[in-house]
Amino acid sequence: MAEPSSECSIKVLCRFRPLNQAEILRGDKFLPVFQGDDSVVVGGKPYVFDRVFPPNTTQEQVYHACAMQIVKDVLAGYNGTIFAYGQTSSGKTHTMEGKLHDPQQMGIIPRIAQDIFNHIYSMDENLEFHIKVSYFEIYLDKIRDLLDMTKTNLSVHEDKNRVPYVKGCTERFVSSPEEILDVIDEGKSNRHVAVTNMNEHSSRSHSIFLINIKQENVETEQKLSGKLYLVDLAGSEKVSKTGAEGAVLDEAKNINKSLSALGNVISALAEGTAYVPYRDSKMTRILQDSLGGNCRTTMFICCSPSSYNDAETKSTLMFGQRAKTIKNTASVNLELTAEQWKKKYEKEKEKNKALKETIGKLEAELSRWRSGEGGPQPREGTPTLTPAPGGETEAVPAGEAVPETEQLSGAEAEAGPGEGTGTGPPEETPVNDNSSSIVIHISEEERHKYEEEIRKLYKQLDDKDDEINQQSQIMEKLKQQMLDQEEVLAAARGGGEAARRELATLRAEHGAARAEVAEVLAALEELARSYDRKAQEAEDTGRHNRRLADELARTEATTLSLESELSRVRELGGQQRRRAAEVLNGLMRDLSEFSLIVGHGEIKLPVEVSGAIEEEFTVARLYISKIKSEVKSVVKRCRQLENLQVECHRKMEVTGRELSSCQLLISQHEAKIRSLTEYMATVELRKRQLEESHDALSEELARLQAQETAQGVARKERDETPDTDEVKGPPKGEQLGVLMACGVS
Repeated sequence: MAEPSSECSIKVLCRFRPLNQAEILRGDKFLPVFQGDDSVVVGGKPYVFDRVFPPNTTQEQVYHACAMQIVKDVLAGYNGTIFAYGQTSSGKTHTMEGKLHDPQQMGIIPRIAQDIFNHIYSMDENLEFHIKVSYFEIYLDKIRDLLDMTKTNLSVHEDKNRVPYVKGCTERFVSSPEEILDVIDEGKSNRHVAVTNMNEHSSRSHSIFLINIKQENVETEQKLSGKLYLVDLAGSEKVSKTGAEGAVLDEAKNINKSLSALGNVISALAEGTAYVPYRDSKMTRILQDSLGGNCRTTMFICCSPSSYNDAETKSTLMFGQRAKTIKNTASVNLELTAEQWKKKYEKEKEKNKALKETIGKLEAELSRWRSGEGGPQPREGTPTLTPAPGGETEAVPAGEAVPETEQLSGAEAEAGPGEGTGTGPPEETPVNDNSSSIVIHISEEERHKYEEEIRKLYKQLDDKDDEINQQSQIMEKLKQQMLDQEEVLAAARGGGEAARRELATLRAEHGAARAEVAEVLAALEELARSYDRKAQEAEDTGRHNRRLADELARTEATTLSLESELSRVRELGGQQRRRAAEVLNGLMRDLSEFSLIVGHGEIKLPVEVSGAIEEEFTVARLYISKIKSEVKSVVKRCRQLENLQVECHRKMEVTGRELSSCQLLISQHEAKIRSLTEYMATVELRKRQLEESHDALSEELARLQAQETAQGVARKERDETPDTDEVKGPPKGEQLGVLMACGVS
């Protein structure tokens, strides 16, 4: 529900950025000439706006000049819009956003976020505020939610008051400027930007940051709402200058198309045409209320001062001048209470009664006109109609008597000119009567004048009929409005019931919240006990880690001894292998030599077998059997050594795995010990701080006690000392006590 509206123009402000490094190196000229605070001359032509900002203007000056008042208006229940328009690389994003977390370079949006809460903190404490924000962009003529990247093609709908809104857009409730800045940071990270020849961070979409503020007076139950649109438009581009290609070129085409639609809307509103093409673009559809609707709008036109961009700068300035002629109709968005609805209903009922009486009078007048009784008495100066010859009527000025010779009866008026004498001039019309014949001379000019008057009177009669029809339609509309008001009143009553139920629910929730607070306090106590247990566990873990470190050292020593023993066993096995090889080689040589000797018969045996050869064979057999036994023992020893080596390898692998698990466990315990040590250091630091504060407070208490004791002693002495001794100083003992008290303090 809106209060009576007031007409206001769009506020247009012009801002020029400084020359950038590329323009300075190219040798571009600085075009604008500033004349006062509201005028600038470019190319010899002056342009006048509400305010013109030169390049050396700070962000704070810009905000105080344009945006501070809109914040107050939105908190007063109005709708507001601030948007920046201009070519690419003209400073729009710098004006609207700036550096979000830099107090000097932050733009309009972060400053508004802080200013809103500053105003809220200084307002009546009976006001309850609900603030929610939305952030979306129009990219390739599709609405994308910057707070939920799954919503990539949202649609524009109208609410019950025919105000456009983006359906399905994410809304975040906020309670501090920091939360608003967090939302902006999140949305900026999802916004489309690209690099062009004119801008390293060129916006490739139109971004809209919406702040919706609802307030309610808890005493009077009066509700106000206001919406603030903060729009950063993408800049218009010339492909020959930006060097856009591929996807960036498609983005530039869509940007220029939507900006062209915005220009068409501005032109239609400036010229006052009946049709305004809001639906040609989603951006103009969303900003329909901001352009010619219920909104207080501020437009920034950002311009480049370079002669290289002369044509674009002049086009932007012309756009701003056209926009300055647009009139908006801003009104307070007030939700009436049940009592206010009742008063409004009674007022509309009285108005409806008065209109019904007016319609009755008009219908009676129309019936008189249609029955031929004539309308109301003519006013002074209105001509009176009298019948004239030939079926015409003659107008006689009011207040003058109609001559008897010109008052014709109905029969005389029906008599035509052919019923006369048949001779004489055509201007004379003979009229026959029973008593006499009267001839009235009426010229053609007078006849034409009377006919014109008659036509005018018939036209007035038609206008009256149209007016009566219009009043009938208005009456029907008022009847319908009265029915709508009754429905709204019933809805308001239902809303009151719902509010009472909601109040009961809130009271129940309040009780539940108290129970939750008690649970939280219990949980905090449990957390304190848990901290003590964790500290004990940390000490136990430290001791366990020390034991594990000792076991690890012993395990490492055992591993080293096993490795040395393994190397010794390997060396012994190698020696045994070499010895066995040498023995086998010697034995084989001996056997080969023996076989050669026996086979070739080089040894000549005597006829009688002597015992020497048999002894030699016996020795050889003994030697061979001894060699076999030694070989078997060597092979057995080798196998034992190989089995021992395999067992040693297995033990080394098991020991390595145990060592790695111990190292991992040690690293885990070391990390846990470090975290617990840091936490203990923090607790110790807090303990020292509390002890220092306790000592300081103890010293302060001692000083105050000493001062109080000294003052009591001084008062007691003043009471005991006679009046004659008041001029003298206190005794030395008292002076010493005071000095000691001062020393203690």
